[in-house]
Amino acid sequence: MALPCERESIRGDPRYCQPNRQLPVAEEGSEAYHPGLPGESANMLIVMEKGASEEQIRAVMDRILALGLRPHPIPGAERTAIGITGNHGPLDPAEFEILPGVQQAIRVTKPYKLVSREVKTADSVIRVGGRPVGGPRLTIIAGPCAVESEAQTLAIAHKVREAGADLLRGGAFKPRTSPYSFQGLGLAGLRILARAREETGLPIVSEAVDEESLAMVEEHADAVQIGARNMQNFSLLKRAGKSKIPVFLKRGMSATLDEFLMAAEYVVSEGNYQVFLCERGVRTFADHTRNTLDLAIVPAVKHLSHLPILVDPSHGTGRRDKVAPLARAAIAAGADGVMIEVHNDPARALSDGPQAILPEEFASLVHDLRALAGLLGRTHD
Repeated sequence: MALPCERESIRGDPRYCQPNRQLPVAEEGSEAYHPGLPGESANMLIVMEKGASEEQIRAVMDRILALGLRPHPIPGAERTAIGITGNHGPLDPAEFEILPGVQQAIRVTKPYKLVSREVKTADSVIRVGGRPVGGPRLTIIAGPCAVESEAQTLAIAHKVREAGADLLRGGAFKPRTSPYSFQGLGLAGLRILARAREETGLPIVSEAVDEESLAMVEEHADAVQIGARNMQNFSLLKRAGKSKIPVFLKRGMSATLDEFLMAAEYVVSEGNYQVFLCERGVRTFADHTRNTLDLAIVPAVKHLSHLPILVDPSHGTGRRDKVAPLARAAIAAGADGVMIEVHNDPARALSDGPQAILPEEFASLVHDLRALAGLLGRTHD
């Protein structure tokens, strides 16, 4: 059955749906969702009966509107659900359960409504350049920390593709602690990444540091990364929420689990549901690594949210010899994949050379991760 906002009779009606929004790609048979407006809280979910008619769905939505609230239809494989936003207090489920075609009304209790499993129980699968992120297949992202030159980037891109990488990472804009450090090649770097995609077929993930750079990343890359330093840059998150490409959101170096998921909520609430997360280490008193990789957050995110989560052991440790062991541990902990920094000459790298592994080390790691995936009931082929 077609979703109300997909029907010609009310297409474009601002009461029922938002224009230019796309649903997240999910596994066959799973449910997708349709979030509300920015700043609103979906405190109740109306689940319609299987086979509910268009008239019954419309009647429920009209009843929600009559209460001064906003309905948001949520398509499912077998039934439609309707999220309610705009309420500032609790709603009585009986208000809706008495309506024809309604199976039940469910309260949503988490502050992060749209990324919560209370709204969507099935795991989301995001597609980056046609490649799935999430679901049973692991995702391996690899490439240099920074795009330094065309020759360097193309050489690494070919090596990681041959080893089995799914996506190519590379920073054209680099937020650095020191203003005197290499800040990236900017637009020229993005054009080099686009050339690498042409030659290897690997979709591109690249970071935006502000709204201006995000516009350039949108034009050249397949997914935009929001780095740890910008996890709570709310204006940038809102701008990413209006983007047409997926958002790869990294956890801030001192962010709690709730803060991490609320940052994702900012993006999703603006209409971009193509969000996948990344644990990249938090700052602690430890001095044996650059950061402390918090693998405990992986099952915690999986429990509370339907969004995919990957792990970056390169930034999480800052040391080349620790990248492979922590990558294996991340997959064992349930991560949907890893992001690995690879460089063909780390000693001369312009950014984060000590944490980059060599191409041959990356190939060996991919072999290990594939073997581990089989033991865990996952795949990477």
